[in-house]
Amino acid sequence: MKARILVVEDDADMRHLLEEVLEEAGYGIMAAADGRAALKHIQQEHESIDLVITDMQMPGIKGDELLAAVRNRRAESPVIVITAFGSVEQAVEMVKAGAFQYLTKPFRTSDLLLAVEHALDQSAPQRAQAQLRRELPAASARIIGASRAMRELFDMIARAARSASTVLITGESGTGKELVARAIHEMSGRRGAFVPVNCAAIPAELIEAELFGHTGQAFTGAKQARAGLFEAADGGTIFLDEIGELALAVQPKLLRTLQEGKLRPVGADREREVNVRVVASTNRDLEKEMREGRFREDLYWRLNVIHLVVPPLRERPFDIPLLVEHFINKSAQDAGANPLKVSPEALAILTAYSWPGNVRELENAMERAIAFTEGALLRPDDLPERIRTSGGASAIIAGSMSKRFTLHELEREYILEALRQTVGNKTRAAELLGLDRTTLYRKLDEYRAADPSLEI
Repeated sequence: MKARILVVEDDADMRHLLEEVLEEAGYGIMAAADGRAALKHIQQEHESIDLVITDMQMPGIKGDELLAAVRNRRAESPVIVITAFGSVEQAVEMVKAGAFQYLTKPFRTSDLLLAVEHALDQSAPQRAQAQLRRELPAASARIIGASRAMRELFDMIARAARSASTVLITGESGTGKELVARAIHEMSGRRGAFVPVNCAAIPAELIEAELFGHTGQAFTGAKQARAGLFEAADGGTIFLDEIGELALAVQPKLLRTLQEGKLRPVGADREREVNVRVVASTNRDLEKEMREGRFREDLYWRLNVIHLVVPPLRERPFDIPLLVEHFINKSAQDAGANPLKVSPEALAILTAYSWPGNVRELENAMERAIAFTEGALLRPDDLPERIRTSGGASAIIAGSMSKRFTLHELEREYILEALRQTVGNKTRAAELLGLDRTTLYRKLDEYRAADPSLEI
Protein backbone atom coordinates (compact mmCIF):
# COMPACT_ATOMS: atom_id res chain seq x y z
CA MET A 1 0.00 0.00 0.00
CA LYS A 2 1.23 3.48 -0.83
CA ALA A 3 2.01 5.75 2.09
CA ARG A 4 -0.67 8.29 3.06
CA ILE A 5 0.47 11.84 3.79
CA LEU A 6 -1.50 14.59 5.52
CA VAL A 7 -0.61 18.01 4.04
CA VAL A 8 -1.51 21.00 6.24
CA GLU A 9 -1.08 24.39 4.55
CA ASP A 10 -3.28 27.50 4.70
CA ASP A 11 -1.95 28.92 1.43
CA ALA A 12 -4.12 27.29 -1.25
CA ASP A 13 -1.53 27.59 -4.07
CA MET A 14 1.20 26.06 -1.92
CA ARG A 15 -1.13 23.32 -0.71
CA HIS A 16 -2.10 22.36 -4.25
CA LEU A 17 1.55 22.36 -5.32
CA LEU A 18 2.50 20.03 -2.47
CA GLU A 19 -0.41 17.74 -3.32
CA GLU A 20 0.60 17.60 -6.98
CA VAL A 21 4.28 16.88 -6.27
CA LEU A 22 3.52 14.16 -3.73
CA GLU A 23 0.79 12.51 -5.82
CA GLU A 24 3.14 12.35 -8.81
CA ALA A 25 5.67 10.62 -6.52
CA GLY A 26 3.06 7.93 -5.80
CA TYR A 27 1.82 8.93 -2.35
CA GLY A 28 -1.77 9.07 -1.17
CA ILE A 29 -2.71 12.59 -0.04
CA MET A 30 -5.10 14.08 2.50
CA ALA A 31 -5.19 17.86 2.69
CA ALA A 32 -6.20 20.35 5.38
CA ALA A 33 -6.39 24.13 5.05
CA ASP A 34 -5.62 24.79 8.71
CA GLY A 35 -4.61 23.14 11.97
CA ARG A 36 -8.19 22.62 13.17
CA ALA A 37 -9.12 20.61 10.07
CA ALA A 38 -5.87 18.64 10.41
CA LEU A 39 -6.72 17.74 14.01
CA LYS A 40 -9.95 16.10 12.84
CA HIS A 41 -7.93 13.79 10.59
CA ILE A 42 -5.43 13.03 13.35
CA GLN A 43 -8.20 12.17 15.82
CA GLN A 44 -9.86 9.69 13.44
CA GLU A 45 -8.43 6.35 14.60
CA HIS A 46 -9.60 4.54 11.45
CA GLU A 47 -7.63 6.84 9.16
CA SER A 48 -4.14 5.77 8.21
CA ILE A 49 -1.68 8.68 8.39
CA ASP A 50 1.91 7.70 7.69
CA LEU A 51 3.41 11.21 7.59
CA VAL A 52 2.36 14.80 8.32
CA ILE A 53 3.71 17.82 6.44
CA THR A 54 2.62 21.07 8.07
CA ASP A 55 3.18 24.77 7.65
CA MET A 56 4.41 26.57 10.74
CA GLN A 57 2.53 29.88 10.57
CA MET A 58 -1.23 29.30 10.25
CA PRO A 59 -4.30 31.04 11.68
CA GLY A 60 -5.65 29.39 14.82
CA ILE A 61 -3.67 26.24 15.56
CA LYS A 62 -0.04 26.74 14.51
CA GLY A 63 2.45 24.14 13.33
CA ASP A 64 4.12 23.65 16.70
CA GLU A 65 0.75 22.95 18.37
CA LEU A 66 -0.14 20.51 15.61
CA LEU A 67 3.24 18.79 16.04
CA ALA A 68 2.50 18.30 19.75
CA ALA A 69 -0.91 16.82 18.91
CA VAL A 70 0.61 14.36 16.42
CA ARG A 71 3.31 13.30 18.89
CA ASN A 72 0.62 12.76 21.52
CA ARG A 73 -1.95 10.96 19.33
CA ARG A 74 0.10 9.35 16.55
CA ALA A 75 3.67 9.18 17.81
CA GLU A 76 4.58 6.71 15.05
CA SER A 77 3.82 9.27 12.29
CA PRO A 78 6.78 11.57 11.55
CA VAL A 79 6.20 15.30 11.03
CA ILE A 80 7.99 17.55 8.53
CA VAL A 81 7.59 21.28 9.31
CA ILE A 82 7.81 23.89 6.53
CA THR A 83 7.87 27.68 6.94
CA ALA A 84 8.78 30.89 5.18
CA PHE A 85 10.02 32.48 8.40
CA GLY A 86 12.67 30.04 9.55
CA SER A 87 15.59 30.52 11.87
CA VAL A 88 18.25 28.20 13.22
CA GLU A 89 16.87 28.58 16.75
CA GLN A 90 13.35 27.74 15.67
CA ALA A 91 14.55 24.72 13.67
CA VAL A 92 16.41 23.37 16.70
CA GLU A 93 13.34 23.85 18.89
CA MET A 94 11.08 22.05 16.44
CA VAL A 95 13.43 19.08 16.11
CA LYS A 96 13.72 18.91 19.91
CA ALA A 97 9.91 18.88 20.06
CA GLY A 98 9.84 15.83 17.80
CA ALA A 99 9.80 17.10 14.21
CA PHE A 100 11.60 14.78 11.80
CA GLN A 101 12.84 17.65 9.64
CA TYR A 102 12.42 21.41 9.22
CA LEU A 103 12.35 22.93 5.72
CA THR A 104 12.50 26.65 4.96
CA LYS A 105 10.59 28.06 1.98
CA PRO A 106 11.46 28.22 -0.79
CA PHE A 107 12.80 24.66 -1.03
CA ARG A 108 13.46 22.34 -3.94
CA THR A 109 10.87 19.62 -4.53
CA SER A 110 13.74 17.12 -4.60
CA ASP A 111 14.66 18.12 -1.03
CA LEU A 112 11.06 17.63 0.09
CA LEU A 113 10.78 14.21 -1.57
CA LEU A 114 14.09 13.12 -0.05
CA ALA A 115 12.91 14.20 3.42
CA VAL A 116 9.63 12.32 2.91
CA GLU A 117 11.44 9.17 1.78
CA HIS A 118 13.82 9.21 4.75
CA ALA A 119 11.01 9.92 7.22
CA LEU A 120 8.90 7.03 5.94
CA ASP A 121 11.84 4.62 5.86
CA GLN A 122 12.95 5.42 9.40
CA SER A 123 9.44 5.28 10.86
CA ALA A 124 8.41 2.05 9.11
CA PRO A 125 8.87 -0.25 12.17
CA GLN A 126 6.98 2.12 14.48
CA ARG A 127 4.11 2.51 12.02
CA ALA A 128 3.88 -1.25 11.47
CA GLN A 129 3.76 -1.87 15.23
CA ALA A 130 1.11 0.83 15.68
CA GLN A 131 -1.01 -0.78 12.98
CA LEU A 132 -0.75 -4.12 14.75
CA ARG A 133 -1.83 -2.48 18.01
CA ARG A 134 -4.93 -1.14 16.28
CA GLU A 135 -5.74 -4.54 14.78
CA LEU A 136 -5.01 -6.80 17.76
CA PRO A 137 -6.26 -6.94 21.36
CA ALA A 138 -4.14 -5.40 24.12
CA ALA A 139 -2.70 -8.81 25.03
CA SER A 140 -0.88 -9.16 21.72
CA ALA A 141 -0.01 -5.46 21.60
CA ARG A 142 2.31 -5.98 24.58
CA ILE A 143 4.46 -8.21 22.37
CA ILE A 144 6.78 -5.83 20.53
CA GLY A 145 7.49 -6.62 16.90
CA ALA A 146 6.35 -5.84 13.37
CA SER A 147 8.65 -8.07 11.29
CA ARG A 148 7.22 -10.77 9.06
CA ALA A 149 8.15 -13.47 11.61
CA MET A 150 6.25 -11.65 14.36
CA ARG A 151 3.24 -10.97 12.14
CA GLU A 152 3.06 -14.72 11.47
CA LEU A 153 3.30 -15.36 15.22
CA PHE A 154 0.46 -12.88 15.92
CA ASP A 155 -1.67 -14.72 13.39
CA MET A 156 -0.93 -18.05 15.10
CA ILE A 157 -1.76 -16.54 18.52
CA ALA A 158 -5.16 -15.42 17.23
CA ARG A 159 -5.85 -18.86 15.73
CA ALA A 160 -4.77 -20.65 18.91
CA ALA A 161 -6.98 -18.37 21.04
CA ARG A 162 -10.08 -19.47 19.10
CA SER A 163 -9.39 -23.12 19.96
CA ALA A 164 -9.62 -24.99 23.26
CA SER A 165 -6.72 -27.31 22.35
CA THR A 166 -3.46 -27.51 24.25
CA VAL A 167 -0.63 -25.34 22.96
CA LEU A 168 3.11 -25.94 23.02
CA ILE A 169 5.26 -22.81 22.73
CA THR A 170 8.93 -23.34 21.91
CA GLY A 171 11.77 -20.89 21.64
CA GLU A 172 15.06 -19.88 23.18
CA SER A 173 15.28 -18.39 26.67
CA GLY A 174 14.38 -14.72 26.79
CA THR A 175 12.18 -14.65 23.67
CA GLY A 176 8.93 -13.89 25.53
CA LYS A 177 7.11 -17.23 25.63
CA GLU A 178 5.05 -16.25 28.68
CA LEU A 179 3.82 -13.09 26.93
CA VAL A 180 2.61 -15.30 24.08
CA ALA A 181 0.83 -17.61 26.55
CA ARG A 182 -0.85 -14.63 28.26
CA ALA A 183 -1.98 -13.27 24.89
CA ILE A 184 -3.58 -16.61 24.00
CA HIS A 185 -5.42 -16.67 27.33
CA GLU A 186 -6.64 -13.07 27.16
CA MET A 187 -7.79 -13.42 23.56
CA SER A 188 -9.55 -16.72 24.29
CA GLY A 189 -12.26 -15.10 26.40
CA ARG A 190 -11.87 -17.66 29.20
CA ARG A 191 -13.22 -16.20 32.44
CA GLY A 192 -10.89 -17.99 34.84
CA ALA A 193 -7.41 -16.95 35.91
CA PHE A 194 -4.12 -17.25 34.04
CA VAL A 195 -1.89 -19.30 36.36
CA PRO A 196 1.83 -19.48 35.45
CA VAL A 197 3.88 -22.38 36.81
CA ASN A 198 7.66 -22.63 36.49
CA CYS A 199 8.17 -26.41 36.41
CA ALA A 200 11.93 -25.97 36.85
CA ALA A 201 11.55 -23.98 40.08
CA ILE A 202 9.50 -26.55 42.05
CA PRO A 203 11.35 -29.50 43.59
CA ALA A 204 10.47 -32.86 42.01
CA GLU A 205 9.08 -34.23 45.29
CA LEU A 206 6.63 -31.31 45.60
CA ILE A 207 5.53 -30.73 42.01
CA GLU A 208 2.65 -33.23 42.06
CA ALA A 209 1.09 -31.70 45.19
CA GLU A 210 1.62 -28.17 43.81
CA LEU A 211 -0.13 -29.01 40.55
CA PHE A 212 -2.93 -31.27 41.76
CA GLY A 213 -3.29 -30.36 45.44
CA HIS A 214 -3.32 -32.73 48.43
CA THR A 215 -5.46 -33.91 51.30
CA GLY A 216 -4.67 -33.33 54.98
CA GLN A 217 -1.98 -35.73 56.24
CA ALA A 218 -1.24 -36.85 52.65
CA PHE A 219 2.47 -36.65 53.44
CA THR A 220 4.76 -35.43 56.19
CA GLY A 221 4.12 -31.74 56.77
CA ALA A 222 0.69 -31.71 55.06
CA LYS A 223 -1.38 -30.51 58.04
CA GLN A 224 -4.47 -29.55 56.02
CA ALA A 225 -5.91 -30.09 52.59
CA ARG A 226 -4.89 -27.63 49.89
CA ALA A 227 -6.10 -27.10 46.34
CA GLY A 228 -3.50 -27.27 43.61
CA LEU A 229 -2.65 -24.91 40.78
CA PHE A 230 -4.89 -26.73 38.31
CA GLU A 231 -7.90 -25.99 40.52
CA ALA A 232 -6.74 -22.36 40.85
CA ALA A 233 -6.87 -22.18 37.05
CA ASP A 234 -10.33 -23.79 36.76
CA GLY A 235 -12.21 -22.00 34.00
CA GLY A 236 -8.99 -20.34 32.84
CA THR A 237 -5.51 -21.24 31.63
CA ILE A 238 -2.56 -22.91 33.31
CA PHE A 239 0.82 -22.07 31.79
CA LEU A 240 3.39 -24.82 32.37
CA ASP A 241 6.66 -23.03 31.75
CA GLU A 242 9.78 -25.17 31.20
CA ILE A 243 7.64 -28.29 30.75
CA GLY A 244 10.77 -30.19 29.71
CA GLU A 245 11.89 -30.04 33.36
CA LEU A 246 8.78 -31.83 34.65
CA ALA A 247 9.64 -34.94 36.69
CA LEU A 248 9.12 -38.15 34.71
CA ALA A 249 7.07 -39.66 37.56
CA VAL A 250 4.49 -36.81 37.36
CA GLN A 251 4.08 -36.92 33.59
CA PRO A 252 1.49 -39.77 33.51
CA LYS A 253 -0.75 -37.90 35.94
CA LEU A 254 -0.55 -34.72 33.83
CA LEU A 255 -1.38 -36.78 30.74
CA ARG A 256 -4.51 -38.18 32.40
CA THR A 257 -5.67 -34.71 33.40
CA LEU A 258 -5.19 -33.51 29.83
CA GLN A 259 -7.08 -36.48 28.39
CA GLU A 260 -9.92 -36.77 30.90
CA GLY A 261 -10.27 -33.28 32.34
CA LYS A 262 -9.97 -34.75 35.83
CA LEU A 263 -7.36 -34.68 38.58
CA ARG A 264 -6.73 -36.56 41.80
CA PRO A 265 -5.09 -34.66 44.67
CA VAL A 266 -2.27 -36.45 46.47
CA GLY A 267 -3.80 -38.72 49.12
CA ALA A 268 -7.34 -38.52 47.68
CA ASP A 269 -9.37 -41.55 46.62
CA ARG A 270 -11.62 -39.68 44.18
CA GLU A 271 -11.02 -37.57 41.10
CA ARG A 272 -12.30 -34.04 40.56
CA GLU A 273 -13.32 -32.47 37.28
CA VAL A 274 -11.55 -29.32 36.10
CA ASN A 275 -12.01 -27.12 33.06
CA VAL A 276 -8.49 -25.84 32.35
CA ARG A 277 -6.80 -24.80 29.11
CA VAL A 278 -3.17 -25.99 29.15
CA VAL A 279 -0.42 -23.97 27.48
CA ALA A 280 3.13 -25.26 27.91
CA SER A 281 6.51 -23.92 26.89
CA THR A 282 10.09 -25.08 26.70
CA ASN A 283 13.48 -24.10 25.35
CA ARG A 284 14.47 -27.77 25.16
CA ASP A 285 14.24 -30.14 22.19
CA LEU A 286 11.42 -32.36 23.46
CA GLU A 287 11.80 -34.84 20.60
CA LYS A 288 15.40 -35.42 21.70
CA GLU A 289 14.21 -35.67 25.32
CA MET A 290 11.75 -38.38 24.19
CA ARG A 291 14.43 -40.36 22.39
CA GLU A 292 16.61 -40.26 25.49
CA GLY A 293 13.78 -41.38 27.77
CA ARG A 294 13.34 -38.14 29.74
CA PHE A 295 9.95 -37.16 28.33
CA ARG A 296 6.94 -39.32 27.56
CA GLU A 297 6.02 -39.59 23.90
CA ASP A 298 2.28 -39.77 24.61
CA LEU A 299 2.45 -36.59 26.72
CA TYR A 300 4.44 -34.80 24.01
CA TRP A 301 1.80 -35.47 21.36
CA ARG A 302 -0.99 -34.49 23.78
CA LEU A 303 0.71 -31.16 24.46
CA ASN A 304 1.79 -30.48 20.90
CA VAL A 305 -1.68 -30.08 19.35
CA ILE A 306 -0.96 -26.46 18.40
CA HIS A 307 2.73 -25.58 18.13
CA LEU A 308 3.94 -21.96 18.22
CA VAL A 309 7.60 -21.04 17.71
CA VAL A 310 8.80 -17.71 19.09
CA PRO A 311 11.66 -16.53 16.85
CA PRO A 312 14.98 -15.47 18.42
CA LEU A 313 15.84 -11.79 18.25
CA ARG A 314 18.75 -12.36 15.85
CA GLU A 315 16.24 -13.54 13.22
CA ARG A 316 14.18 -10.35 13.44
CA PRO A 317 16.58 -7.37 13.56
CA PHE A 318 13.83 -5.21 12.02
CA ASP A 319 12.19 -5.29 15.47
CA ILE A 320 15.24 -4.13 17.45
CA PRO A 321 14.61 -0.36 16.99
CA LEU A 322 11.03 -0.93 18.21
CA LEU A 323 12.23 -2.77 21.31
CA VAL A 324 14.91 -0.15 22.01
CA GLU A 325 12.29 2.59 21.80
CA HIS A 326 9.95 0.58 24.06
CA PHE A 327 12.56 0.09 26.78
CA ILE A 328 13.68 3.73 26.62
CA ASN A 329 10.09 4.98 26.91
CA LYS A 330 9.38 2.57 29.77
CA SER A 331 12.49 3.76 31.63
CA ALA A 332 11.54 7.41 31.09
CA GLN A 333 8.00 6.79 32.29
CA ASP A 334 9.23 5.01 35.42
CA ALA A 335 11.64 7.87 36.17
CA GLY A 336 9.20 10.65 35.24
CA ALA A 337 11.72 12.01 32.70
CA ASN A 338 11.91 12.70 28.98
CA PRO A 339 12.97 9.69 26.85
CA LEU A 340 16.57 9.56 25.66
CA LYS A 341 17.44 9.76 21.98
CA VAL A 342 19.61 7.00 20.49
CA SER A 343 22.41 7.96 18.13
CA PRO A 344 22.40 6.24 14.69
CA GLU A 345 25.79 4.66 15.53
CA ALA A 346 24.46 3.17 18.78
CA LEU A 347 21.34 1.87 17.03
CA ALA A 348 23.51 0.30 14.32
CA ILE A 349 25.52 -1.54 16.97
CA LEU A 350 22.38 -2.75 18.74
CA THR A 351 20.90 -3.95 15.46
CA ALA A 352 24.07 -5.78 14.36
CA TYR A 353 24.57 -7.64 17.66
CA SER A 354 23.38 -11.29 17.69
CA TRP A 355 21.59 -11.18 21.11
CA PRO A 356 22.13 -14.74 22.41
CA GLY A 357 20.00 -13.80 25.44
CA ASN A 358 17.25 -12.45 23.17
CA VAL A 359 14.79 -9.77 24.33
CA ARG A 360 15.70 -10.30 27.99
CA GLU A 361 19.35 -9.51 27.21
CA LEU A 362 18.38 -6.42 25.19
CA GLU A 363 16.24 -5.15 28.07
CA ASN A 364 19.16 -5.68 30.46
CA ALA A 365 21.57 -3.90 28.10
CA MET A 366 19.23 -0.94 27.65
CA GLU A 367 18.71 -0.58 31.41
CA ARG A 368 22.47 -0.53 31.91
CA ALA A 369 23.05 1.88 29.00
CA ILE A 370 20.37 4.30 30.21
CA ALA A 371 21.92 4.32 33.69
CA PHE A 372 25.33 5.25 32.24
CA THR A 373 24.16 7.82 29.69
CA GLU A 374 25.01 11.43 30.45
CA GLY A 375 22.86 13.98 28.69
CA ALA A 376 19.94 13.29 26.36
CA LEU A 377 21.68 11.16 23.71
CA LEU A 378 22.64 7.50 24.12
CA ARG A 379 25.95 6.92 22.32
CA PRO A 380 28.01 3.79 21.50
CA ASP A 381 30.26 4.30 24.54
CA ASP A 382 27.19 3.97 26.79
CA LEU A 383 26.57 0.39 25.60
CA PRO A 384 28.02 -2.68 27.36
CA GLU A 385 31.48 -3.57 26.09
CA ARG A 386 30.48 -7.07 24.94
CA ILE A 387 28.01 -5.47 22.53
CA ARG A 388 30.32 -2.69 21.30
CA THR A 389 33.13 -5.14 20.54
CA SER A 390 31.08 -7.99 19.04
CA GLY A 391 32.29 -9.30 15.73
CA GLY A 392 28.84 -9.12 14.13
CA ALA A 393 28.76 -5.34 14.40
CA SER A 394 32.27 -4.70 13.07
CA ALA A 395 31.52 -3.97 9.40
CA ILE A 396 28.83 -1.39 10.10
CA ILE A 397 30.43 0.08 13.20
CA ALA A 398 33.78 0.66 11.50
CA GLY A 399 32.05 2.72 8.83
CA SER A 400 29.82 4.60 11.22
CA MET A 401 32.72 5.57 13.46
CA SER A 402 34.71 6.99 10.57
CA LYS A 403 31.77 8.83 9.04
CA ARG A 404 28.59 10.42 10.42
CA PHE A 405 26.06 8.17 8.70
CA THR A 406 22.37 9.02 8.70
CA LEU A 407 19.98 6.34 9.88
CA HIS A 408 18.91 5.87 6.24
CA GLU A 409 22.52 5.19 5.24
CA LEU A 410 22.97 2.78 8.15
CA GLU A 411 19.86 0.88 7.07
CA ARG A 412 21.29 0.67 3.54
CA GLU A 413 24.60 -0.70 4.83
CA TYR A 414 22.80 -3.24 7.00
CA ILE A 415 20.71 -4.52 4.07
CA LEU A 416 23.78 -4.74 1.83
CA GLU A 417 25.64 -6.61 4.59
CA ALA A 418 22.77 -9.12 4.75
CA LEU A 419 23.07 -9.65 0.99
CA ARG A 420 26.81 -10.22 1.36
CA GLN A 421 26.24 -12.75 4.13
CA THR A 422 23.70 -14.65 2.00
CA VAL A 423 25.87 -14.45 -1.17
CA GLY A 424 23.22 -12.42 -2.97
CA ASN A 425 20.29 -14.69 -2.08
CA LYS A 426 17.52 -12.09 -1.75
CA THR A 427 14.95 -14.50 -0.31
CA ARG A 428 17.35 -15.58 2.44
CA ALA A 429 18.44 -11.96 3.03
CA ALA A 430 14.78 -10.91 3.44
CA GLU A 431 14.30 -13.70 6.01
CA LEU A 432 17.47 -12.65 7.85
CA LEU A 433 16.31 -9.03 7.95
CA GLY A 434 12.74 -9.88 8.93
CA LEU A 435 11.39 -8.11 5.83
CA ASP A 436 9.03 -9.33 3.13
CA ARG A 437 10.62 -9.68 -0.29
CA THR A 438 8.53 -6.87 -1.81
CA THR A 439 9.95 -4.38 0.70
CA LEU A 440 13.50 -5.62 0.13
CA TYR A 441 13.20 -5.38 -3.67
CA ARG A 442 11.76 -1.86 -3.38
CA LYS A 443 14.69 -0.74 -1.24
CA LEU A 444 17.21 -2.34 -3.61
CA ASP A 445 15.58 -0.52 -6.55
CA GLU A 446 15.97 2.75 -4.63
CA TYR A 447 19.66 2.03 -3.96
CA ARG A 448 20.28 1.22 -7.66
CA ALA A 449 18.52 4.42 -8.74
CA ALA A 450 20.73 6.45 -6.40
CA ASP A 451 23.91 4.58 -7.38
CA PRO A 452 23.71 2.81 -10.80
CA SER A 453 27.18 1.32 -10.24
CA LEU A 454 25.94 -0.69 -7.27
CA GLU A 455 26.02 -4.43 -8.10
CA ILE A 456 23.01 -5.91 -6.29
